[in-house]
Amino acid sequence: MKERTKLLLIVLIFFACYYVPWASPTIRQSGLEAFMMLQEYARQHVLTCLIPAFFIAGAIGVFVSQGAVLKYFGATANKILSYSVASVSGTILAVCSCTVLPLFAGIYARGAGIGPATAFLYSGPAINVLAIVLTARILGWQLGLARAIGAVVFAIITGLLMAFFFRKDDANRAVGQIYLPDEEEKGRSLLQDGLYMLTMVLILIFAAFARPAAGSTGIWPAIFAAKWYITVGLLIVLGIMLKSWFTKDECVNWVDSTWGFMKQIFPLLGAGVLVAGFMLGRPGHPALIPEHYIEYLVGGNSLWANLFASVSGALMYFATLTEVPILQGLIGSGMGKGPALSLLLAGPALSLPNMLVIGSVIGVKKTAVFCVIIVVLSTIAGMSYGWIAG
Repeated sequence: MKERTKLLLIVLIFFACYYVPWASPTIRQSGLEAFMMLQEYARQHVLTCLIPAFFIAGAIGVFVSQGAVLKYFGATANKILSYSVASVSGTILAVCSCTVLPLFAGIYARGAGIGPATAFLYSGPAINVLAIVLTARILGWQLGLARAIGAVVFAIITGLLMAFFFRKDDANRAVGQIYLPDEEEKGRSLLQDGLYMLTMVLILIFAAFARPAAGSTGIWPAIFAAKWYITVGLLIVLGIMLKSWFTKDECVNWVDSTWGFMKQIFPLLGAGVLVAGFMLGRPGHPALIPEHYIEYLVGGNSLWANLFASVSGALMYFATLTEVPILQGLIGSGMGKGPALSLLLAGPALSLPNMLVIGSVIGVKKTAVFCVIIVVLSTIAGMSYGWIAG
């Protein structure tokens, strides 16, 4: 951190301590909500979602060859292949808008093009099979289907637009990659590397497997009941792989790469969660901006209602699957069908915490364009769905 940044941070904290009217009950409640939200996030997501995701990102940074990344996600890669893979990646990783960040940072750092990388960034949390099924079950199959179609289409459109707007940057990155040294020979086969990565992805999936809705039947409750047994078994398998297939130096490099991503992302993520909690609070708990104002503003299917739902969803943090019960309450309070879809498409993919982290990875300009694209597309989709659904 630069000395100027440290000074600015100290000044901002001083002014907050000096001028913020902490004697106000609303301000005190908002401050409490900020830390309650941070605690909730730490308890529900850090160990089971973020930590596995960081280790996957570290593995991508160390063990996945740049040539393999460029083959599927590079700026010069086959567009049909790269966007097809990126746009459906969320069906594999049931992650939230913050858990996908270290994975995104990993593939972008290894040379992925801005288009496929941002398509992956959007699709990771948006195309969550469990969330789509839960949406259809609780909010109706029409909204669930609209969410599924919209998420896949959005991932592709967002990636293509980002690639178009920043094509010169991608071209410069591609030129720089021509002179990279040859890949070193490894003592493992491609199959072994694939099984290693697959094992970590499965650990992330099962460790973060959410509790099914009450009354659910079928395979999901059975998987949830056995999730920790499966996770422990996968950890044992991972340990055997590391012992048998990897050298000590490779394991050290993996841990160092993981720690590098954690240092970059964790502080911004924590700050963003605090700000989001202070401004918006947790569902059902008022903060600086009362929830009934939001409910009042998203009724009907006007341009303003859909735009407000998109922006609100983009700023709020939604843990995986929590957007469904939140919307259930909002719809019950008069929220329109169009704004509901707008929030569903913008909310899981964006949040104030992940905007801060994305900015540190790809820069403020690219982050702003990415967020605007998501908000505009969500608004248009919401209005269209509201018009069709009546």
